[in-house]
Amino acid sequence: MRDYDFEIKELGDNSFKLILLNTWTKETLNKNIQALNKLNIKKNSKLIVNFQNLKECDNSAIIYLISYFKTFEKENITLENLLEHERKYRFYEKHYQDNSSEFEEKSNIFETIGKQSHEIYFSFIDFTNFIGKVFYFFVYSLFNPSKMRLKAMFKYIDTSAINALLIVGMTSFLVGVVIAYQGAVQLEKFGANIFIVEMISITMFREIAPLVTAIVIAGRSASSYTAEIGAMKITDEIDAMRTMNFEPTLFLTLPRIFALVISLPLLVFFADIVGIFGGMVIAYIDLDVTFLEFIHRIGTEVPLKHFLIGIFKAIFFGMAIAIIGCYRGFQVQNNTTSIGKFTTISVVNAIFVVIALNAIFSVIFTQIGI
Repeated sequence: MRDYDFEIKELGDNSFKLILLNTWTKETLNKNIQALNKLNIKKNSKLIVNFQNLKECDNSAIIYLISYFKTFEKENITLENLLEHERKYRFYEKHYQDNSSEFEEKSNIFETIGKQSHEIYFSFIDFTNFIGKVFYFFVYSLFNPSKMRLKAMFKYIDTSAINALLIVGMTSFLVGVVIAYQGAVQLEKFGANIFIVEMISITMFREIAPLVTAIVIAGRSASSYTAEIGAMKITDEIDAMRTMNFEPTLFLTLPRIFALVISLPLLVFFADIVGIFGGMVIAYIDLDVTFLEFIHRIGTEVPLKHFLIGIFKAIFFGMAIAIIGCYRGFQVQNNTTSIGKFTTISVVNAIFVVIALNAIFSVIFTQIGI
């Protein structure tokens, strides 16, 4: 007794007749599939399929039969006596999609430019709305100090500033060493050893310390903010906050912005000290400029404005990093892969914006003579 529900007859001239029998349902489909596969009928063969003796055929069996017939040439398949199965068969045949088929999309440069311009435009509108909301709740919090989450702000200051002291200190020290070492080689040729003080101090105060510190914090804090808010969005915590009448911008974004606006200038001050110390070490070793001479010349020859410019820029760097990190966090979609995607985007955006802001400030301060 056969353990499958069909008969196969060879008609000659590379033609076969498949007679479906009994019931084809999800319970019997597996054994029928295995039996059909053992036949190894060539794909260029002509196949006549007879449904007359088929008592029952459910959706899964119909879909399989359609997929099986699709492996043959369309003109080589002949269906007979569909009877009561015809309506169901024609429906699934009409909507059947072969996953193995590949659709080639013709690349059109104008279409690509249009899509990207459309995405950039709406991204800009969305980001502008976010900035407006942040500014609104910033003003609101000034008139309602009780709404400020001071504990949360101090927590973010701890994670973004205190925990970053080591990496900021090491980076600034090494950068100070490199600047001093490269400058010492050139200044020694002209006997202008003592000018190493102005070169290191002004460079660190005005440009290097704020920029390097902001880049380090962008890598640490922007990614952290995006991941934290993104995880809250995936777990529906943000929707729950809105349901309970808690505004996410006020409770999640502003404490992080305040934390970086406060902590980044302090980190830049710390980076100034460590970076100049690294320069002092090299100046003493290579140019015989003592620590006392170095410190005295900083006080007499380096204007305070260079230090204040670095601190001033750090405030805007901190604000930009926090806003970008939080904005990308709110963009996370309801899947885990988007956390990694938007975390990467936030870090790249934050570093780019920091460098762009630094260039803009440099041009402005130079033009106005500061």
